[in-house]
Amino acid sequence: MLIYGRNPVLEALREGQVSRLWVARGVEAWLLRELKQMGAEYELMPRIELDQMVRTTAHQGLVAEVEEAQYSSLEAPFAFAKSRNEQPLLVVLDGVTDPRNYGAIIRSAFALGAHGVLTEERRSAPLSALVVKASAGTANKLPLVQVKNLSRTLEALKERGLWIYGTSGKADQDLTHLDYQRPLAIVIGSEGEGMRRLVGEHCDELARIPLAEGAESLNAAVALGIVLYQAGLGRKKL
Repeated sequence: MLIYGRNPVLEALREGQVSRLWVARGVEAWLLRELKQMGAEYELMPRIELDQMVRTTAHQGLVAEVEEAQYSSLEAPFAFAKSRNEQPLLVVLDGVTDPRNYGAIIRSAFALGAHGVLTEERRSAPLSALVVKASAGTANKLPLVQVKNLSRTLEALKERGLWIYGTSGKADQDLTHLDYQRPLAIVIGSEGEGMRRLVGEHCDELARIPLAEGAESLNAAVALGIVLYQAGLGRKKL
């Protein structure tokens, strides 16, 4: 798998995941110094050849070959939470198909204390190099789980003691009224359609993000960041 962009590539180098590295001729001297300090071996290449290699000009002069990104089992987020001595906090995506959004959600989830991100096989962006880039390398640090049926998975999470909170602009209460002092899974729907009706029916509670009058729905990654921040405030009381 080829990944590109400075944050994802440098993070992969720190984690020892890079098997081959290409650097565009003419990159800044500080970047070459940093690569040297990391002991990274690389091949210099004309920038246009990197453009052709990854079919984009957004590589920022760095392209690396790493092992294909892998999904984790459903057990992985629970093990991650246990390793941190924390109650599980999972993110569930319903219909987020834009890879940049998926990557940004992973980045926010990791930064704000979630233990995993769940997606449905048929209604999600694939785990690609673009997702890894948008996640700034955190896609390799957080358990990412893909399931076949989201509704059945939500019921399975309930059986494991999780409460399911869904976000909806039509909900009667806002997210400040939710109880975050419990094991949680937070469902985020697509920007255009939101959560599917059946997925919403499997949620224990629905809540909206308070918005200014006349404002439209938020980007899914932004919405998740707000909800996770609020959850973090509530969970500090434990």
